[in-house]
Amino acid sequence: MKHLFFYETELGIIGFAENGRAITNVIFGKHFNNTDYEEVETPLLKEAAKQLNEYLAKERELFDLPYTAAGTPFQHSVWDALKTIPYGQTCTYLDIAKQIGKPKACRAVGMANNKNPLPILIPCHRVIGSSGKLVGYGGGMDIKKALLALEKSKGDIIEI
Repeated sequence: MKHLFFYETELGIIGFAENGRAITNVIFGKHFNNTDYEEVETPLLKEAAKQLNEYLAKERELFDLPYTAAGTPFQHSVWDALKTIPYGQTCTYLDIAKQIGKPKACRAVGMANNKNPLPILIPCHRVIGSSGKLVGYGGGMDIKKALLALEKSKGDIIEI
């Protein structure tokens, strides 16, 4: 059985979904097609919320949760590259494209970033435009700015 549960955080309502073994989605707001999910808090979902709160309180930089993301091999290559961006640092879509060996695939990297089902856990918020400006984020630009500001004291984030 698949489960999901929503939590009130300082970023607003954030939900987690799981498949009985791993977290499958992080959801901003209550915008999620939950027909396949039962809204029940499980120990795994409770642990995900605990770790998110620790992250938001600057008590955690890495998440220690089982998670799985449904996607194409290209999307997985992008998401794997995102996981290498250290806490408190940013990189560009071009940096990610080069890292995965596809330097002309900046737009495709952006689309894969947009399809990331596990934002925050797979830190797509750490990717910025080549000009140093913030560009789209599935949770909205206010949340992206808040996440980058949260991590700012720990690393070298480009001023916006």
